[in-house]
Amino acid sequence: MIDKNENCCDCCKVEAVVSVDERGQMVLPKELRDKANIKAGEKMAVVSLSNNEKVSCLAMIKAEEISGMVKTLLGPLAKDLIK
Repeated sequence: MIDKNENCCDCCKVEAVVSVDERGQMVLPKELRDKANIKAGEKMAVVSLSNNEKVSCLAMIKAEEISGMVKTLLGPLAKDLIK
C-alpha cells in the first residue's frame, strides 16, 4: 500500500490514490483539483517518464502552460542558433 506521508523527495509527493474504471477513466479528487486550480473543460497534457522502455511515471501539465515552458526552454537555444 502507498503511504501518502512517505515522499521520495521534497519536490514530489503522493497527493491521492485513484482507481481506474473499466473505461480507463479516473477521477481527480476535488481537493486536488482545487489545489491545482483545475477547472472543468481544461485540457491537460499527460507526460510519461520511462525506465527501460516501461512507463514508470505519469504527470499532468495544463496544456496552456506548455507553450510557456517550450518558449522558456527553447527560446534561448533558438537565439543561440540564429547568431
